[in-house]
Amino acid sequence: MVNILTNHAVNAGKITVFGGSQLRPNLHVQDYCDAVELFLTAPADKVQNETFNVGYQNLSIMEIAELVRRVVAEEIPGRSKVEIVTTPTDDIRSYHINSDKIRRALGYTPRHTIEDAVRELTRAFRAGKLPNSMEDDRYFNVRLLKRLKAA
Repeated sequence: MVNILTNHAVNAGKITVFGGSQLRPNLHVQDYCDAVELFLTAPADKVQNETFNVGYQNLSIMEIAELVRRVVAEEIPGRSKVEIVTTPTDDIRSYHINSDKIRRALGYTPRHTIEDAVRELTRAFRAGKLPNSMEDDRYFNVRLLKRLKAA
């Protein structure tokens, strides 16, 4: 969600939000890597046969879009007017997770915010590290899977 919205804000100057009130848990990729490392190195008796939620910042899709708009405007002076278009949707699924267990059991707390991710992505787009991000199938899971005939 964060990647797609940031891509559209930076490269199209417009974000389309379907609904907007639906909640989404988020986790920075570096925090995910840190959690995997923790699971691999934690004492077996603390993680064996256990299930842990690993998430951070449960925000609505509209809150994420507004955050993306603000950060992109700060990072790219010419993008101060990113438009957010809201479209009705029948898909009102919300996902809200509680990650208290991993903090209690293993002392794990994510360190990177959604804002950090948006800033990093915006800088990567500006540096040309994500070429053709609006067209290349590798940036779109469903399109890539269809092209590979895996979906």
